[in-house]
Parts: sequence; C-alpha cells; structure tokens
Amino acid sequence: MNIHFIDWLIPIAILILMIGICGIARILNKSVADFLAANRMGGRYLLAVGQGMAGLGAISIAANFEKYYQAGFSAFWWAKMVAPIGLILALTGFVVYRYRETRAMTMAQFFEMRYSHNFRIFSGILAWTSGILNYGIFPAVSARFIIYFTGLPTQVNFAGFTVPTLAIVMFILLSIALLMVSLGGQISVMIADMIQGQFVNIAMLIILALLFVNMSWPEVLEGLRHAPPGQSRINPFEQSKITDFNMWFFVMLGILQVYGTRAWQGSQGYNAAARNPHEAKMANILGEFRGMVTTFVILLVPIFIFAYLHLDKFSGEAAIVAENLAHINDSQIEKQMLVPMALGQILPVGVIGLFTAVILMAAVSTDNTYLHSWGSIFIQDVVLPLRKKKKKISTRAHMWLLRISIFSVAVFGFTWSLYFPLNEYIYMYFQITGAIYLGGAGAAIIGGLYWKRGTAGGAWAAMITGSILAVSGIVLRNVIWPKLLPDWKLAHPDFGFLQSLPETFPLNGMQMSFISAMLAVSAYVIFSLLSKKPPANMDKLLHRGAYSDEPKFEAAVKDLGAPRSKTHLILKRLGINDDFTKGDRVIYFLKIAWVMFFVLAFIIGTIINAIHPIPNHVWEWWWGFIVIISVVASVVTVIWFLWGGFRDLGVLIRTLSSEERNEGDDGSVSEEEKVQ
Repeated sequence: MNIHFIDWLIPIAILILMIGICGIARILNKSVADFLAANRMGGRYLLAVGQGMAGLGAISIAANFEKYYQAGFSAFWWAKMVAPIGLILALTGFVVYRYRETRAMTMAQFFEMRYSHNFRIFSGILAWTSGILNYGIFPAVSARFIIYFTGLPTQVNFAGFTVPTLAIVMFILLSIALLMVSLGGQISVMIADMIQGQFVNIAMLIILALLFVNMSWPEVLEGLRHAPPGQSRINPFEQSKITDFNMWFFVMLGILQVYGTRAWQGSQGYNAAARNPHEAKMANILGEFRGMVTTFVILLVPIFIFAYLHLDKFSGEAAIVAENLAHINDSQIEKQMLVPMALGQILPVGVIGLFTAVILMAAVSTDNTYLHSWGSIFIQDVVLPLRKKKKKISTRAHMWLLRISIFSVAVFGFTWSLYFPLNEYIYMYFQITGAIYLGGAGAAIIGGLYWKRGTAGGAWAAMITGSILAVSGIVLRNVIWPKLLPDWKLAHPDFGFLQSLPETFPLNGMQMSFISAMLAVSAYVIFSLLSKKPPANMDKLLHRGAYSDEPKFEAAVKDLGAPRSKTHLILKRLGINDDFTKGDRVIYFLKIAWVMFFVLAFIIGTIINAIHPIPNHVWEWWWGFIVIISVVASVVTVIWFLWGGFRDLGVLIRTLSSEERNEGDDGSVSEEEKVQ
C-alpha cells in the first residue's frame, strides 16, 4: 500500500465533519422548495464554490488527467480557442439569467410552462434516462481512482468470500453521499460542497508546491521533450498523431458549449437555487476564478507525471508504476489509472492523505449532487405529472418520494458500475450518453427562452430528432459496427453488446453529439415555423412588465429616472444592467481582462506560427510564464473565495432560519403559469 495510517485520518476526519454539518442542515429543510433548490436562497460565492465542487468530481479529475497526459500543454492552448464563447456566455448571463427568471425548479418544469404538460413528461424521461446512464460509470471510476492511488488490494477475503475492493469503496462513497442528500436535500448539498470546495482549493495549492519540490521546471521540460513525433506535449502545432483531443475536438466542444448551456441537469438543484437572476449571473461570471487553482493543478499533475515517467532520474519509480499497471487487465482502465498510480509514488506521507481527501470529497460532492438531481427529476417531471389525481400530496410524502428515488439512483449507479466496462475515453462516454437528452434539449431551451415563435411542435421535433440520432449512434457503434469487423470478438459474452465496444469507429462520441445537436436545431426551427400557434407571452414566462412582482412605485421610479448617458447605454449592451454594483463591475472587467489575455495570445501565436513556425524553446518559455502568473492568481483567488463563500453561507443559514415557506411552491405548474 502507498498510503500510511496517518494519511487515512485526514479524509476520515473531514468526511465525519461533513456529515455533522449536513445533520445541522437537516433542521433548515422544511419544504419541497428547500429540498429541491434551498428555497432559492443561494448567494453568488456559495453557488460558484459549491457548484464548482459538484462539477469537479473524482471522475472529472480522472478524465482531465487522461486528457492532459495525452495532449499536455497543447490541450490547454487549443482550449483557449473557444474561451471567448465561455466569456460571452458568462457576461451576458445567456440562458442562466432568463431561466432563473422563470422560477422553475427543474428544466422540465420550464418546458411545461413554455410548451406543454406532455412535453414535460417526455423530456423528463429522456433527461432521467440519459442522466442515470451517464452517471452509471461515476462510482466505478471514482472508486478505481482511490484504489489505484492509495495502493489498496483489488480484492479482499471476508468470511470465506472474495469481495472486489471496487464494490466496497463504491458502497462507502455512495452511502456517505446518500446520507448527506437525505438529511437536507439541496441545502445539505450546497453547504457540504461549499466547505469541501474551500478545502480542495487549499489542498491543491499545497500539492502544487510539493510537485515543484520534487521536480524542477527544467526537469519537467526535459521529460516533455520525450514525447513521440506528432504527439508534442509542448508545441500545439505538432500534434498530427493525436486524434481525439485535437483542434477539432475543441471546435465542436465550443459550439456544443453554447448549444448546451444549462441543458445538462446533473446539477439542477444549483441551477434553480440562486437568490435572484443577478446572483445566478454573477455566480457564472465568478466560476472561472473559483476554479482557477483546481483547473491549473489538474493540468499540471499529468504533465509532471509524463515527465516523471520519461526521465532517467526517476526510472526506478517509473518501473514500479509500469509493474503495477501490468496487473490491470484492461487497456482503457490502465490509461485512466496511470496518472493516479504515478502520483501515489511522488507524494509524501501526509500529502497523500491530503490528496486522498481531495479525491473522496470530489467523488462524494459529485455523487450527492447527481443523486439529488436525477432522483428529483424522476419524481418531479415523470411520476408526479403522470398522476391522474390532481390533489397535491403532503410535503412529508413528497420529500419521502424524493428520497426513495434518490436511493434508487444510487442502487443503479452501484450495479451499472460493477458490470459495465468503460472501453473508451471517459469524455467520449460522457458525450454520447449525454446526447440522448442533450441532442435536442439545447434547441428547446434556447428557443423557448429567446424565440417567441418557438412552439411545442418544434420542441417535440428537436427532442425526438436529437434523441433518435444519439441512440442510433450507440446501436450502430456497439451492435452493428463490431459485427462488420472481420476479427470481432466479444470480450464478455455473458453481457452482449454492453461489453462489446469496438476499438475503432469512424466517429467518436464528440462528433456524434455534434451531428445530433445540429440536426435537432434544424428540426426545431422548421417545425416551429410550420406551426400556426400564436407567439408565446414571454413577459409572463419571465415575470416581466405587467407580470413583474417588483413594487409598482419602484418600477415607476426606474422608468421616470434621469436620461441615460451614452456610457450607461454601452454598459447595458455589454450586459451590465442596473443590478450591477461597483464591485460587480470590477469583477466583470477583471473577467474580460483575464480571458482576453489568453485569447489574444492564442490569436497572435497562431498567426505567427502560420507565418513562421514557433520553435519549441519559445513554447517552453511561454508555458513557464503561464505557470508563474497562474500560481500567483491561484493564491489570490483562494483567499478571495474563502471570504465570499463563508459570508454567503452565513446569509443562507440566517435567511432559511427565519423565512416563511410557501407550501404550494413544489414544482407543479398551474394553468395560469402556462404561456402557450
């Protein structure tokens, strides 16, 4: 085992603390709106840190380790090509602001307001099916990460039986996540994720420092130079032999980023939990700053590991890693676990425990958020809308239904993870399973929020088109394509096509998702234009104008205020409205400056390279410079978000302790709330 007894004390102590905090959160949970969306009382820093931690996940760490080990700094370079897209989405509050204005607690609830009751049920079924399949591999990847990083045995003998360690670790992680969610719903999830996020940020800084203690920057560069021709980890223009995480991967990723804004419902509780639309928008703007240190460390760790495994200085340690990897009989799992196993050889006692705590918290934070989301969606958007009796169930019965559904999702995740082999990159599995719902959801969401001519017919057409194409792609790839290969054999005949993923196929998961999305958009537009329904009442949907809850006197004062200056009009076009304070404007322009620095560097570097190829030593200098400024920025943001996160946590607790609850706010939609 790599891990010392002392190392285990750190993650165990933190998990016990988290469970205790969630017990306190249980006292604050008094209504369905509390359980589903923390009664919409989340502040920007609480949301940014909590949702960022929920999105981190042990599986996301493993997936990014896999990606950056394959592509190195070059992947970071090409990602900046789509950075302006993320900047525009964040600054304008695209989808995020308007979705919060609808006050829906699930996306399918918004679909019922905008389209129809039946479409809510249909989209709820698709979202839930896509979601649990996508989540199905999370427990296994997280558990394997812990097992191979800590050096735990792959199986243990208990009472005469041989039990896979994978099953034991998954059971422990899922049990902790279930307990957290059951105690306080979204309130527990938000509080636990925020505190865990703060711990992870600090731990990442410590791990970053240890990496540089063990290996100097010149040594890192020397190790990266050992990359095979056409697979440079330093020069992004020398990657002709990297087929999956290349330039076109990031082009499609950028387009899908716009199309899929707020579409994925893995964190639906966070999507609805903001105190108001402005806080939701600011949380989105703050997201990149919040994740700066974790993103940077997750980039550097596999780069350090690549150098570590290719330097003569560490050949003995590299041999140990190779020997341990040889015991894994699955080539794809070997790729996923290479970086965690090597990292376990580098970090000293105490720091191994610290990183184990990071993995555990990342796993639990994602588990509790996803369990809450998919369990809630099944009840809110499938079971309750299908009830023939229109009489509402009691709050107590409603929340117990949610808990039972959440438990069922955990059982599915445990079972699926035990039996389904992941024979492709994690990101590719994410893309194709997500496309079952995302293929058509983006069109229905964007069209529903921004185009008054969009209709239920268009939404049905988009969702059906996107889903059929995605499912057809899965069947073609897993069932039909393998049989066309002359040397095709089932690796696990007992489970048929579930375990017969072919090694080669003309399209990867990203490409299949992209095609599904583009055809779904076309279907939405065509069928909406063919419909004869009148335009939707967008003011009613977004609670604006005559439907606003804002006091009439205050609204009148705004309308009769002093004439706006040209500066004010320019700022408004940039997305800076009257809700922005001076501090908000500073954050806004700081965000622009940070992102545009990298974007301009990308544009200038690409142009220069087109005229005259940039030599590798210049790229090495550039990445050294990026490391320095990123380290400084990471330290600043960790301190900044410590203050903001705990400030918002105090506001949340005080507000929920005194706020009156609306028992009718349970996710149902009355006839008066429908706009079409």
